[in-house]
Formats: sequence, structure tokens, C-alpha cells
Amino acid sequence: MPGLRQVRAAVMALGAVGGLSGALFGLLTEQGRRARLAIGVLEHLAPAANGLFGTGTGEPLHLAVLGDSMGVGVGVETFEQLPGVLLATGLAEEAGRPVRLDTLAVSGSTTRDLPRQVDVVLESPPTVALIVIGANDVTTRMSIAESARLLGSQVARLRAAGAGVVVATCPDLGSVLPIAQPLRTVARQYSLRLARAQRAEVFKAGGTPVGLAELLSPEFVARPADYFSRDRFHPSAVGYAAAVAVLLAPVCAAAGV
Repeated sequence: MPGLRQVRAAVMALGAVGGLSGALFGLLTEQGRRARLAIGVLEHLAPAANGLFGTGTGEPLHLAVLGDSMGVGVGVETFEQLPGVLLATGLAEEAGRPVRLDTLAVSGSTTRDLPRQVDVVLESPPTVALIVIGANDVTTRMSIAESARLLGSQVARLRAAGAGVVVATCPDLGSVLPIAQPLRTVARQYSLRLARAQRAEVFKAGGTPVGLAELLSPEFVARPADYFSRDRFHPSAVGYAAAVAVLLAPVCAAAGV
């Protein structure tokens, strides 16, 4: 464990300038390198989650999933475990109508990549869009103000096109155990601050924010072997199922179900 003074210095530097510099930056960069080596790379990457799900009558609802690797579902082993598939299936059951799923999320995306995804999805506006974004904004040290503001503008674009929008705000990166201290404390502070800023901008733009950090972090910390995948960074099938459990009701509401 790091000394309190060391952690406090890191967090104060982050809060003061929105970034990292000097000796502190060097320390955290080295710890980030070690974390990436510990995390590794999954041998199995999730297939694209697209298609028609569920049964029933009537015109299919259209669900679009945008964002980063959590939107893709990196970390699962089978198609049926993908978060988009779980959400589409659950939405279809609640609505009594089929659901057409389009996954536009791209692993590694930051909020700066979100406008391109929104451009594509607005070619055929969905009934409801789920955005999962923020973790890579933290790891690339993107400005919190810029990240939240850009997210709000993309939510506004989707709402103007008639889509309901749910945003899963930044997860708590402090729950990722391979990240050493003091970087883990800095990552937690940064990700929680970003989640709060995202929440405010999403509300302002007419979307529905869902706080993954506050709702799921305790479970991920308590049961990392169950909730994290083999790379110890992305969720496992259990972790994604937990996320879908808290996202399904807001997605249904945003879809008018």
C-alpha cells in the first residue's frame, strides 16, 4: 500500500490540472505498463452482436449499442453471453415484440470516437440507444470536462432524432486489481469524477444515466474471480450479466416499454 501522502499528492495533482506531469507521471506511467502486462490480452474476442432477437408480433424495436469494449462485450466466451444480446433478448421479452440489435461499439474507443458511431446509427435512428463509454477516457487522461461535454452533445443528437438514450457511465477503474497503487487510487478518483460529470451532461441532454460504478463496484471488488474475465480487466459473463440486470429497466423505459 502506498503512503497516504503519496496517494494524496497524486489525487491532488489530478484534480488540480486534470492530468499528470513530472515525476508523478513517470511513476504512474510505469505502473500502467506493469498493469497492462499483468492484464494481458484475451485470446478470444467477442463476435459482433447483431441480429433479430425474440418473438412476438409487431414492428421490431431497434436497439443500438455504442461505446467501447464493454459495449462490444470483450471478455465473454459465447455469443449468448454478449451484453447486447442479453439486453435485446430481455427487451424483446418485456415488449412482446422482436428487437433488432445493432452493435456500433468499438473496443478501445474514447468519447472522441463516439461522434463517428452516432453518425452511423443516425442513418437509421434506433428506438433506443445504449452508450457505454468512459474507461478509455481515464486511461488516456482525457479531460473530464471535454469528455462529459462531448458525451452530452452526442446524447442530444440521438434524442433530437427521436431515440431514447441510456448511458452507462464510467465504471470504477479502482476495482481493477492488477493496477498497482497509487495508480489504482488515482484511477478510482478520476473515474468517479468522470461518472459524475457524465451524469450531469446526460441529464441535461435528455438521456438516462446509469451509474455502473456505484451500483456494481462493490460486487466486482468482493468477487473479482467471478466478475472479471481471464484478462482481469474486462468483465466476465457474470460481470456483464450483472450490468445488464441494472441496465434493462432503464433501456425498456427509454424504449417506451
